[in-house]
Amino acid sequence: MNRKELQQQLSGYLELMKTSGISYVAGRSQVIQDNAISASTPREAMAVGERPEASVTTLEQIRAELGDCQRCRLGRTRTTLVFGTGNPDADIVFVGEAPGRDEDIKGEPFVGKAGQLLTRIIQAIDLSREDVYICNVIKCRPPENRNPLPEEIESCEPFLLKQVEAIQPKVICALGKFAAQTLLKTEAPISTLRGRFHDYHGIPLMPTYHPAYLLRNPDMKRQVWEDIQKIQKKLVK
Repeated sequence: MNRKELQQQLSGYLELMKTSGISYVAGRSQVIQDNAISASTPREAMAVGERPEASVTTLEQIRAELGDCQRCRLGRTRTTLVFGTGNPDADIVFVGEAPGRDEDIKGEPFVGKAGQLLTRIIQAIDLSREDVYICNVIKCRPPENRNPLPEEIESCEPFLLKQVEAIQPKVICALGKFAAQTLLKTEAPISTLRGRFHDYHGIPLMPTYHPAYLLRNPDMKRQVWEDIQKIQKKLVK
């Protein structure tokens, strides 16, 4: 039994104890019980500046913890919170910058023209969108598609890390300059970051150009294809 399965079983057991009228378990179990119950309970909207609690272990629990998120100013201007979509047990997670107009309306990441190109990229390595997981660093669309502000990243990025921890992928693909620089904590240009694997909390991360950039610069598709082929080789090891 792996760590994820053990945590899920323990959370379920503690929830069962709660429904049976047991509200206290002495010792370390009390801490685990409080965290497990709070993580599985839907939350109200949180105020700007509040941070996520620990010990959330499934995508469903993470989404419930986000709730009608108001942790930063983007909560007041978005149409829909865009959490992520795909296989919760995916071997690869694609991470973009932030939702655009189409994503903000539909509530799913990468559904516009750039998303259609991403779908073709995924299919080129014999996978489908249902096989992978797709999300963004920021869960809400910035007004006029501006770059996310540092405080918005600070509020939102911990949830991305939780998503990665819940999925436990073999590889992460950072799509574009913003996602790559944010995840790797660097200001290096995407042109020097792409083409090789980096470490993100113990997981190999491959930066590559964003599909929207490829729509404007189709001559760069060859570099992306090289990056995706390296990811494909990593997945079959």
